[in-house]
Amino acid sequence: MSRTHLARLRAAGVVVCTLSAAACGHSAPPPLATGTSTTTAPTTTTSQAPAVADVSPAGDFSPVSRLIDDAIAARRLPGAVVQVGHAGKIVFRQAFGARKLDGEPGLDGAPAPAEPMTEDTIFDIASLTKSLATTTAIMQLSEQGRVRIDEPVQTYFPEFNPAGDPRRAQVTLRTLLTHTSGMAGELSMDGAWGLVRAAKAEGVRRALAAVVVYEPGEGFHYSDINFIILGALLEKITGEPEDVYVQDNVFRPLGMSDTHYLPAGKACGPHQIRGAAIAYDPRGPAPGDCMPDTWSTDLLQRTAPTAIDEDTPGVNPDFGHPLRGTVHDPTARRMGGVAGSAGVFTTVHDVGLFAQALLDRLDNRPSTFPLTQASVETMTTPQQPGRHAGQVEAANEASERASNTADPLLAADYPAIPGEDLRGFGWDIDTAHSRPRGAVFPVGSFGHTGFTGVTVWMDPGSDTYVVILANVIHQRGGPPIATLSGHVATETARALHLYGS
Repeated sequence: MSRTHLARLRAAGVVVCTLSAAACGHSAPPPLATGTSTTTAPTTTTSQAPAVADVSPAGDFSPVSRLIDDAIAARRLPGAVVQVGHAGKIVFRQAFGARKLDGEPGLDGAPAPAEPMTEDTIFDIASLTKSLATTTAIMQLSEQGRVRIDEPVQTYFPEFNPAGDPRRAQVTLRTLLTHTSGMAGELSMDGAWGLVRAAKAEGVRRALAAVVVYEPGEGFHYSDINFIILGALLEKITGEPEDVYVQDNVFRPLGMSDTHYLPAGKACGPHQIRGAAIAYDPRGPAPGDCMPDTWSTDLLQRTAPTAIDEDTPGVNPDFGHPLRGTVHDPTARRMGGVAGSAGVFTTVHDVGLFAQALLDRLDNRPSTFPLTQASVETMTTPQQPGRHAGQVEAANEASERASNTADPLLAADYPAIPGEDLRGFGWDIDTAHSRPRGAVFPVGSFGHTGFTGVTVWMDPGSDTYVVILANVIHQRGGPPIATLSGHVATETARALHLYGS
């Protein structure tokens, strides 16, 4: 079956979804809210790695291994963990390189030998937080009628538009979810806010006051601020911190027991807090009995360090120290480690659980994914204002006509048709960020990246996902992960003989 034909089948799902506004979160008024979040008794996050599913090898993945090994040898990254799922099974999983290099500070802060990368390494997944946690949670609220996707942000946050500015009035939840709000990319880091102690309220205040630079709905401009506001909305509607809500309503139903926000203020065990960052301290007090809704600092032993904290010398108490178990994203860090844009830590196995459950729900197979099939359709098909299902098919046709002689492991263009970016709710389909799709998976597959060096890409047409978790920012000059991820995706498709490859 050709990639274009599969895209046409996927597009048919968009048409069905578009006809059902109530199911898809469009502007039809919802019923009065009756759904509530599923809050269970708080538990303590322990350090013991959970049991993981076995690998059922299929195909020759040696080209994938060579790609990662070569990248490590070229000092593009110190290490990585890769997992591939296909047809409901894990067909490849391997850890490469090191999570900490020789001579760098160990947990106690003293120089220590290298730590080998392990399959159960916990990574800061940066912007994958937007897709796995915040988008899923907002779609749950939409299903329950507690928010409306096409409602202006000012309905929920009057302080977003106190002067009645007509441009700001056009910013809706849809434009936040698709990065078409026109808002600036990042929060202002001016001043010492959140450096000496976490200041979440200040971060939300700054997000709601951020400038709308472009006309809402008219173009794709990636922005962390969009998802900081969505995280604040989740907390306002549910009355719960986002870390608590998603643990109970997203991660736990999927069995993602190694996936958590790690706010420093909820750590249990020997540690010290420097400003907004946490560090293991063997001289610290023994944990004793950890209180509910805390996490054990023993998790830091399995956590990959990201980079040196270089936020604001002279003010930041953590400046110059390695970040390990503290979110790298400076805005999320200043907000206490929990934001709609970043802050989640997880393993390759848990991301695989999420990806497979999502693919199963999308294809109407038995699934624990905590959304309906209609909601998953809207997350993973074009949803920007003015976009339509036929553009997926047109993008595939354009991609198949073009070739990339300079790098055959990537498609010629991302997006396939210049100027026609395609985004779902919280997920990338065809934009400049879509290189992790590679050259074989069709437009209509979807995924996301994270700045620390993490990607996930899913293809419903072949029931395949590719997860790469790495810490590329650990070494200065490490390039973004997206190109390497695209190469891995292409070699994965070839190993599984997908789409005639």
